Amino acid sequence: MPLVLVVDDEEHIQKLLHFTLAKEGFQVLVAADGPQALEMARQHRPDVIILDLMLPALDGFTVCELLRRDPGLKEIPVIVLSARGAEEDKVRGLDIGADDYVTKPFSLRELVARVKAQLRRRQSQTEREKLVYGPLVIDRERYAVAWKEHWQYLTPKEFELLYFLAAHPGRVFSREQLLDQIWGYDYLGGPRTVDVHVRYIRQKLEQMPGAPQLIETVRGVGYRFREPAQW
Repeated sequence: MPLVLVVDDEEHIQKLLHFTLAKEGFQVLVAADGPQALEMARQHRPDVIILDLMLPALDGFTVCELLRRDPGLKEIPVIVLSARGAEEDKVRGLDIGADDYVTKPFSLRELVARVKAQLRRRQSQTEREKLVYGPLVIDRERYAVAWKEHWQYLTPKEFELLYFLAAHPGRVFSREQLLDQIWGYDYLGGPRTVDVHVRYIRQKLEQMPGAPQLIETVRGVGYRFREPAQW
């Protein structure tokens, strides 16, 4: 069942949406403030987030911005549900990455329809984002990789790193570029993080990790995904 994260500090809205969405066949999680929403999103990776703007501790605008900066969460559809109906609020919400904007008071049937529309759109994107290079299949929906029909399940960061490199075969990326793309510009760890994750990917996928076929180390620069013709 698709998982929806409802982020709203009004208890009656929480209960109403939980009941309605569960009746429609969704799993539902509820967060009452911004920090809790981010923590639950990172822990559970919901399929859709319904986000109020006027939240305690961290407002919805900031939550949406932080979601869009996180490589592991940035693809999750966000539907803003807010009493702030001014045009400038809607424009700002959409500009920072919200996928839809619904004003309170709202129609439950319409909101459910919008959630389902976002799920259909995401499913379509997922199907397009499956990378296939001969014996290698990188499946974003499953966060898994098949190499010669043997499936391996990677951690989110391992998967995002492999997917990013594989989406640009032959192109060399420095460790700093990969840190920025996968971990975000505000990540406090060092470039050794990239080396460790590449090593884990090789251990899971390569028959001979010491002589890798897929991800090549470019000495003094960084890494590149070898073009399939070179395997």
